[in-house]
Amino acid sequence: MRLTSGLILSSVFLLLAGCGGGDDAITGAQNDPNDFANGTNPVNDFSPGSTGDSSNTAGLEANEVRITMEVPGGVAPDAELTRRNLRIVQPDRVRVYTTNTALQNLGSVPVSTRTDDNGFTIIAFENGLPLAPDVLIDASYGNTRLRALAADADRDVKINPFSEYLVRNTLPNYTSGQFQSILDCVDDAGGELCLNKYVWSTLADQVHDFEIDIPSTASLTSALDLLSNRGDFARYVSAMADYALLDESSSGRISASSADYNSVLFGVELGQTFLESSLVNSGQWGARTAQEERLEDQNGVGYVYPALTLTSFDAFNIKVTSLASDIPYAREALIHQAGNDFFLRGSEQWDLNTHASSPGAATLVAETRLLAGRALYQSITGRGSSRLIGWTRNPYYLDAYTSAPESDTTGPDRVVSGYFSAGKAIELEASGEELKRRDTLEKHYLSVLELDLLRDTGFSLDTVDGRDYNVLYLATQFSNGTTPVTFETGLGDWQISGNTITQNQAVTAVSRDNTGTVTSDNTGTLTDSWTLSNRTSRLSNGDADIGRLNLDVSTASGDFDKPDLGVGASTPDGSLLAFNLDDSPFGDGILIAASRTSGAALADGSYRLQGIRLGMASDTNHLAHFDNAVLTISSATDTAALDPRSLDVTHSVGEETVTPPRLNEGDTISLTYDDSAGTGRVTFAGPSPTLSLEGFYTEDQDQFYLRLRDTVSGEEQIGLVIATRIP
Repeated sequence: MRLTSGLILSSVFLLLAGCGGGDDAITGAQNDPNDFANGTNPVNDFSPGSTGDSSNTAGLEANEVRITMEVPGGVAPDAELTRRNLRIVQPDRVRVYTTNTALQNLGSVPVSTRTDDNGFTIIAFENGLPLAPDVLIDASYGNTRLRALAADADRDVKINPFSEYLVRNTLPNYTSGQFQSILDCVDDAGGELCLNKYVWSTLADQVHDFEIDIPSTASLTSALDLLSNRGDFARYVSAMADYALLDESSSGRISASSADYNSVLFGVELGQTFLESSLVNSGQWGARTAQEERLEDQNGVGYVYPALTLTSFDAFNIKVTSLASDIPYAREALIHQAGNDFFLRGSEQWDLNTHASSPGAATLVAETRLLAGRALYQSITGRGSSRLIGWTRNPYYLDAYTSAPESDTTGPDRVVSGYFSAGKAIELEASGEELKRRDTLEKHYLSVLELDLLRDTGFSLDTVDGRDYNVLYLATQFSNGTTPVTFETGLGDWQISGNTITQNQAVTAVSRDNTGTVTSDNTGTLTDSWTLSNRTSRLSNGDADIGRLNLDVSTASGDFDKPDLGVGASTPDGSLLAFNLDDSPFGDGILIAASRTSGAALADGSYRLQGIRLGMASDTNHLAHFDNAVLTISSATDTAALDPRSLDVTHSVGEETVTPPRLNEGDTISLTYDDSAGTGRVTFAGPSPTLSLEGFYTEDQDQFYLRLRDTVSGEEQIGLVIATRIP
């Protein structure tokens, strides 16, 4: 049995909860309703201090775990109801034993059990808490048998269909050699400590953060089938199981002890609303853009700026990189009802919300890819109003690109990623100090692009003055007018002189009018001059220019004013710029600019493809997220191959249904490409004349930023994807 030798490491990660420079040092931030205090989540309570499955370790000794058995409603329809439509039962029998890839019982583990004051079973591991996946807790209720990994980060072990799915769909998929290497990692084979020994306790805990409702009459078999068909859940479990195979040679840390980043985040969601009785079951588009948050109290005014922090340190000779982020965001939504009635819910309808991740370990591979299982905090809006709403967000697997650091004292200048996360909006009722869950108000499925650019104190516009850039954008426009929804992309170039941007961008759009008709259009060329300026940030130690930028049409905005187009950031060397478009003439979205290159033609390579594809047909809306698809370039023949993998969500307008994310892995798509322009521009063309991936690459050829356009079976598709080199 593999036992803990360094549980202190988990405590170390908890010390990293602050984002380094957000700037949450001001007293006012401590009183913000989205602060993340510790909390418990018994039965159906909701806490903004949790990632969904909050822990309940009260009264536990260091070597103890508390178990809760939850079965589908079809197994115990009269038992106490808990979240996700599961029912809490007292198990008839509990066993703890070691196992193998065949899930055999290889012998019991020395434990003792007791029952706490609330009737829950407490298990004490006499030789310390397990960390490896070869120790199972097996519970039976009647004829229903469920298992869970004993390794669980919060020691509050849920034994339910989610834990059973994890056991069944990870351990049997390993070869005996792979399984042994995982056990060796936990055993610190060869005297070298292995960071990935902590994957299993993280994974066992995070599967319970998924807000996936099991039908109230489901059997265990049907519950497991439902989880298998949920593409986001199944892909997360699969990716984390692969992550566990990385050995100690792959575990690394960023070069700097700490690095702070300005975050640019854009997410497009497709979901279903139950918020208003007259619109129940209607589908809904949504857009989220990162925003700075202003906080004010009697002590003054402060700001929370969208931020990511990477921190590195050694713990027990393990090189560790930890991530923590806090990204306030604004949201707009467009409800699309059967019969093609449209209802705009602008950003004024919603409080500023927050996309914040729980701090935790990550693995840096070959100094270019940052891998981690990420859990997102719940949050609350409407505190003190007539409608209190709790927001949940499912975990996701992070496979991000990082640039090679310039020196041993600086971190990578960028972290570039795309990911998918589902969630809910839940009506809450205050009950004393507790918040009780009531009706589900929304279900949403979100595709995200996130660019985190290294902060640089003292950043000057001289860094970008006189430079040429390739540029593209993706924006969403929602309205109550004759064209309720438009998705628009632009692609072209910038020349920056002083603070003036001269540009030329070709614009393409896909729109739906208020009769439901979908059209596509190359809407012309954008040639307006824009204005760029530093956006000084107010930090706890004073005002500073840290690489944040204003983008305006003509006159530069003040540091704390709302610019015409949006707020963005630059890398310290000015080679990559990114902006959140916010209530711009093009709507809400993301704009990315990379310094133009006249380097050599493309070389062979494989790239991780991530990003957003938006589709509309006469009676459907379609959101697809490219989930780590692979683009392979063969330079000798000017050809490429795309191995697609996407998570797809479809809204049937007439039926008023929204399908949860399904994993779509199609056949390899052959592409030809042209990079002959000599400016970093490239076009990939598909086997049909309609598929096009057009954009640019960076000077090192490690990153592509591409807009997508296609027509498939009458569905007009448009989007933005990023492709980053796989080492």
